[in-house]
Amino acid sequence: MTGSGSDSAGEQYDATPFLPERGGLPAHRRAAADCQGCPLFQDATQTVFGAGSASARVMLVGEQPGDQEDRQGEPFVGPAGGLLRKALQEAAIDVDQTYVTNAVKHFKFTLAPRGKRRIHKPPSLRDMTACRPWLKAELRLVAPEVVVALGATAGKALLGPSFRVTKDRGTLIPFPEEGAAADGGGFVVATLHPSAILRSDDREASYAGLVSDLRIAAGALNGKS
Repeated sequence: MTGSGSDSAGEQYDATPFLPERGGLPAHRRAAADCQGCPLFQDATQTVFGAGSASARVMLVGEQPGDQEDRQGEPFVGPAGGLLRKALQEAAIDVDQTYVTNAVKHFKFTLAPRGKRRIHKPPSLRDMTACRPWLKAELRLVAPEVVVALGATAGKALLGPSFRVTKDRGTLIPFPEEGAAADGGGFVVATLHPSAILRSDDREASYAGLVSDLRIAAGALNGKS
């Protein structure tokens, strides 16, 4: 087995048939556990649905679960999650009042040539498109005031393929209409994914940039830009 990620050319993937017709986040989390909307479920340990407050003012969207998240069934429980929680605290965002999720709900990986180590493999556009119904449902059910896009994959899933994290980070971008909060408002703030900061040659500067971007999100919550 080579791990998740074998894409059959031309085949369309779509999670829509697996979404429940009604119910809140618990019903969607239960339904997502059985999702077979794309081939990633075949090798992943389990679906990793979003977690956090159903009335969160801030939703944080990452790329996909990592190895530890796949094993534990919870988002952002690995080193990147620890870094994110630290940055949220420094930016004065209450971690308990956030909701965290990923654009893709299954771990996509390839196996190392020797041994059993699973190496992260970025999700394709087709993976993101297949999983988008789950993300749209989370946006609708939580109706956050601010969504923080952690990295390029999350930004593209929320804002479309023209999104570039290096160009668009750290600014208040109006929600696309379909993702808007219940009152019709809200913003997306893009920043680097915490895992990219852990790999950075200048981790201190990259981390400071993450905190700065998160403070933009915090300011939006307080009615300040």
